[in-house]
Amino acid sequence: MPSLAQALIEWHAAHGRHDLPWQQDRSPYRVWVSEIMLQQTQVITVLGYYQRFLQRFPDVASLAAAPLDEVLHLWSGLGYYSRARNLKRAAERIVAEYGGEFPITREALSELPGIGRSTAAAILALSQGQREAILDGNVRRVLSRVYGIDGAPAALETLRRLWACAESALPAREVATYTQAIMDFGATLCTRHEPLCMHCPLRAECVALATGRVQELPARRTRAARRTRAVIMLLATRGDGDVLLQRRPSQGIWGGLWAPPDFENREAAEQFCGSRLQRAQLDGAALPVLRHGFTHFDLEITPIRALCEGLAGVMEGGDTLWYNARQPPRIGLPAPIATLLSAASPPP
Repeated sequence: MPSLAQALIEWHAAHGRHDLPWQQDRSPYRVWVSEIMLQQTQVITVLGYYQRFLQRFPDVASLAAAPLDEVLHLWSGLGYYSRARNLKRAAERIVAEYGGEFPITREALSELPGIGRSTAAAILALSQGQREAILDGNVRRVLSRVYGIDGAPAALETLRRLWACAESALPAREVATYTQAIMDFGATLCTRHEPLCMHCPLRAECVALATGRVQELPARRTRAARRTRAVIMLLATRGDGDVLLQRRPSQGIWGGLWAPPDFENREAAEQFCGSRLQRAQLDGAALPVLRHGFTHFDLEITPIRALCEGLAGVMEGGDTLWYNARQPPRIGLPAPIATLLSAASPPP
């Protein structure tokens, strides 16, 4: 379909987005940060995070040298925190292996943590104008509809067909403009729900529109039944109002971030109080249950408070700290935990 690229480039000139912060000074580093932040996250959410992140980490060297806690702090609330950890790890490798010079080949980029084939291609196409095809969620939706590609979204044959379409649609020139155009087109016009087909520059060629399958394509993923996980979260508070936090394991939810200790049941929380805290007294007052949704399950947190004098028999530091909500340290806190700590902190 040789007209697809030109039609989208012309559409983008009139209707695309041209003033996003990562569209200015399109260095590989700036594009990389934006592409990682935009994974599974809407543009409107990313804007503020991106500007704060680039202000603190203007280049790969400053990101590589920064403490992980500071990186996670600036990511707090954006979700999918493995993205931030991978950014940090990749920056360290770029400094160590490439002398701080951002690699500009797909093979080199794809070896870095958190950078897959499509992300590597987006970095190269947008920052260097290299003729590389991308296949993010928006592009998959556009190509699935235009070319009438069905099949399980994660099936190898479906992906092979989509990649073939993505590569065949690449223009010989204006690759950066086309890449931005097809992403914008999928995000703002060929949307998952209520696409604006009457305004579509590709409607004459779109197989999904011609066959009445716009709402069916791309095929939906088969989702497992949603489950709920319930935990008890202990707000161990000293006399000065500070709350005990632990760094969470790097794997699992909120990996590498800080949160109060959590337990499967109240008995386990009480045992922790008896063995790890000095002169702990559980507060019987009920605290509101906190619910938070993840991609595949819901987390139900029942907070309980314990007053104590500190930790017992262990050295503080490392993977524990006392959190002062009045003068909060620059650490990574999940947004629900920040809300919980703010609500649970004593008045000044």
